[in-house]
Amino acid sequence: MNSDSTPRRAAAVTPARRALLRTALTGAAALGAGFAVASPASAASSTARPRPSTPGQALRELAAGNVRWRTYREQHPDETPAVRQALTSGQHPFAVVLGCVDSRVPPELVFDQGLGDLLTVRTAGEVLDEAVLGSIAYGVLELAIPLVLVLGHQSCGAVRAAVDADESGEPLPAHIQYLADQIAPAIDHTEEGDARVDAAIDANVRLVRSRLAAEPDLAAKVSAGQLAIVGARYELTSQVVHHIT
Repeated sequence: MNSDSTPRRAAAVTPARRALLRTALTGAAALGAGFAVASPASAASSTARPRPSTPGQALRELAAGNVRWRTYREQHPDETPAVRQALTSGQHPFAVVLGCVDSRVPPELVFDQGLGDLLTVRTAGEVLDEAVLGSIAYGVLELAIPLVLVLGHQSCGAVRAAVDADESGEPLPAHIQYLADQIAPAIDHTEEGDARVDAAIDANVRLVRSRLAAEPDLAAKVSAGQLAIVGARYELTSQVVHHIT
């Protein structure tokens, strides 16, 4: 994260637990691949569900699931008794989705995924802190997940609150003010009204994505082709997820 908002690194831990407890990361990295959009035909062409193991495969699976969702042809996969029993011995999710807490944007539904498929982390406005960074790092470093998707959405209340507070200068309740402070750097003051909020939603996704891409352990995975860190946005009106460059 930026030096003015990054919490200080936790005290050193034993080597055996270092990867698990990496919650403070700094540095720079290149961004991952874009969000691919599948056609309705390809999305439902097979009932087999091989586990995606590369960034590209993970993106295509999410895109296909979003097509099923927005065309009302959900499969509700990986909910069978056999899957539930298999998951008692371990998990192998193929994507980390960092999304907003908004009740209208649950990642498992938006991407038509099931148990064990996604490692979801949700905070208002996709705001990062040490717990969020640690959770994402756990998914990538310990579970070998090949994709981190930062998912913003249309009409984000957290972003609107940050914009309103920035314009009025009036403080928000303590913990909500923390969220607004984290989102504030994404506010474009060249825009006005709803356009300012809408632009800030996209800019906030880019900001969070860039902060994640600046984490050295994640950057190493990106450089090795083992990880993509991608920004995307969900439209409430159309249920479409599209890539944010």
